Amino acid sequence: MAGVFVFSEDLALARQLLTPALELKASLGEPLVALTTSEAGAKELAALGADRAIWLKTEAAPEQLALALADLLGKEQASVVLVGGTLRGKHVASQVAARLDAAMATDAKTLKIADGKLEITRVLYAGLAVAEEVLVLPAVATVPARTFLPPSAVAQAGAVETVELAGDARVTITAVTATGNEGVDISAASMLVSIGRGFRKQDDVKLAADLAGAIKAELACTRGIAEDEHWLPIERYIGISGQTVKPELYLAVGLSGQVQHMVGCRESKLIVAVNNDERAPIFEAADYGIVGDLYQVLPLLTAALKN
Repeated sequence: MAGVFVFSEDLALARQLLTPALELKASLGEPLVALTTSEAGAKELAALGADRAIWLKTEAAPEQLALALADLLGKEQASVVLVGGTLRGKHVASQVAARLDAAMATDAKTLKIADGKLEITRVLYAGLAVAEEVLVLPAVATVPARTFLPPSAVAQAGAVETVELAGDARVTITAVTATGNEGVDISAASMLVSIGRGFRKQDDVKLAADLAGAIKAELACTRGIAEDEHWLPIERYIGISGQTVKPELYLAVGLSGQVQHMVGCRESKLIVAVNNDERAPIFEAADYGIVGDLYQVLPLLTAALKN
């Protein structure tokens, strides 16, 4: 049975994958099948439009499932496989594509079927170019988080099935150690106050923190603030090798707006910039801009917003 398949170990991302998958389903006239390692996740994906949701019952880590997944997808005669573009997802996708002898693309931003092939676009060179790629079927594509919004629930949920999968016996996980972080996911924040090297010392970050508190936003930063100065944790860094965000409001304070940073935030719905250099690149991307000294602007802005 041919079909459009989605898989991600991240349930939130799996929900997002359903949106492009539903469009591909309509174009191909084939069923949509969601694969997940969670029983509750399978029920949720079935309620969001998957014709079939398969709970991959296993104790193996996602990396160990690649070969078994490829065998399952081969038997199902998958036409298109969309995989969440996490580090684990890309590992799985590459092995699945190799095993199926399928075409593959990474970081797809748009997907459509044309002339019986999968056409995707993806961003290159930190956002300076957009590549268009055409993949013959069967095809595997990874999709970054927050590229699509999840679909709404459907009136009639799809069927939920259970398939037991054994992990790759060649790989054994002996221990799992959590990375140290604050537990803050800035990618899920609706409002962000992001800081750059316009701040002269670490104590001054409190100005941005006060502003963020006034509007119930999260703090974010550029690479230099996180990796060079270590003023904020690495999980708050936005950019080409950091986080990608899509908030309702992105308030950029004291950052120049270099392309390496903007690739991580350019899809924000509203960008407001504060910078004392009227020629700073951030103003080209901003919807609104304030040219001024952040040490004067931020206290006034915070006071106004509190009132």
